[in-house]
Amino acid sequence: MKKHDVYKSIIAVSKEIAKKRDGALFVIADKSRLKNIYKPLFPQIHKSFYINKEGSLKVIEKLATLDGAVLISNNGMLIAYGAKLNKSKPIHGHGTKHAAASGITSYIKNATAVLISEEDNFIKVFQHGKIILEMDSYENPKSLQDKIISFISEGDTALLTAAGVSTAILGSAIVGPLAVVGGTYLAIKTASGIIKKNWYALINRKH
Repeated sequence: MKKHDVYKSIIAVSKEIAKKRDGALFVIADKSRLKNIYKPLFPQIHKSFYINKEGSLKVIEKLATLDGAVLISNNGMLIAYGAKLNKSKPIHGHGTKHAAASGITSYIKNATAVLISEEDNFIKVFQHGKIILEMDSYENPKSLQDKIISFISEGDTALLTAAGVSTAILGSAIVGPLAVVGGTYLAIKTASGIIKKNWYALINRKH
């Protein structure tokens, strides 16, 4: 399973969880880096299980609402569920899931954590210990969704440049940039300020 497709699937599941106003935490990373960083809170009864199998996303959705995190390899293998992570980095004003997401992505260099917050029902994507993207549960146009997935899976900056963030801003940004995708808009927060665009205008731009 390609890395892009893994992220696409997890974001789709995350939106379903957010719509139901539940909370969850996914961690996506290289399989070898996920060893010895968690303690299972429940018996692990699965064998080799990949999230691209028919019907598997419904299973993943249910497992994600248990206490603890769901750990997924970069090629889509379910590593663990109900996992208590032993790496934590507190974030002021937020709880243990935010601390776990920040901690694990600080500890594992190329890991991504996808957190569905029960506080505001937003989906928050962590990399390198920081939130790089927030989005609500609304479905996005395919062209924008593809940019979102490429941004979080490959670090592709097409999402940011589509919103009007210049290379100069990207190179000089001290904090962020943080992308916020709402029902009708895309906002980019950088050290220089906030850039906000209507996504309808973005998807109708000629490139």
